[in-house]
Amino acid sequence: MLTFISCAKTMVARTAVKVPEITVPHFQAEAMRNALDMGQFSAAELESLLRVNSKMAVENYLRFQDFFSDSNQSMPAICAYTGIVFKRISPKDFSADDFHYVQNHLRITSFLYGLLRPLDGIKPYRLEGDVRLPERGGMTMFDYWKPLLTDCFIEDIKQKGGILVNLASGEMKDLFDWKRVEKEVRVITPDFQVGKNGQLKTIVIYAKMCRGEMTRFIIRNRIEHPEGLKAFTWEGFAFDESRSTDNHLMFTLV
Repeated sequence: MLTFISCAKTMVARTAVKVPEITVPHFQAEAMRNALDMGQFSAAELESLLRVNSKMAVENYLRFQDFFSDSNQSMPAICAYTGIVFKRISPKDFSADDFHYVQNHLRITSFLYGLLRPLDGIKPYRLEGDVRLPERGGMTMFDYWKPLLTDCFIEDIKQKGGILVNLASGEMKDLFDWKRVEKEVRVITPDFQVGKNGQLKTIVIYAKMCRGEMTRFIIRNRIEHPEGLKAFTWEGFAFDESRSTDNHLMFTLV
């Protein structure tokens, strides 16, 4: 069973977390070309391209200018991102065995690097899926990555038993030929909803927290089959059998 999560927009500049090893991303060469292309934009251009304020635009301009510097050391992906999901995964207290397990059972999307293993070394950056690089013929990063990632992703899932636990945000499907993914492997999608005024609704921040907590639950408990996911509970969220199907697991807080 393979678990799949989204990258985060926010990253640290460096991390003190000790990991057993730092590995090389599968699409390292493509990532380097993407970083080189992004480095051609000015801070003002990045402000518009990434839809960020001027301070963040300057920060990311400097990131891309410094990307190839020898002093800019790569960090393991699982420790580099600082979004809500990654804070809940909390790799800072992982054992060496946890890191070895997560390396083999978790994949992380990246608009710069394509698809990452948790210990793959990456550098700080910011990139969006709808960015169009002139050197890519004007195609979006979604369209650029789709033909490169789909076969690799499907083969990876098959090697892990042919089951994917999809804890990524919806837009990440566009990095792949998702119809092919669903046709060739079994995709399990957990959903987290909160009861409010007699209706169930998705509260984004709670959904992100739950995705991170479930990822940590899978890692720490070595969950190898979807049936094991049903035991997940967090802050009142629990498996709701009446609202679930074989491939869509509903966890509710009512």
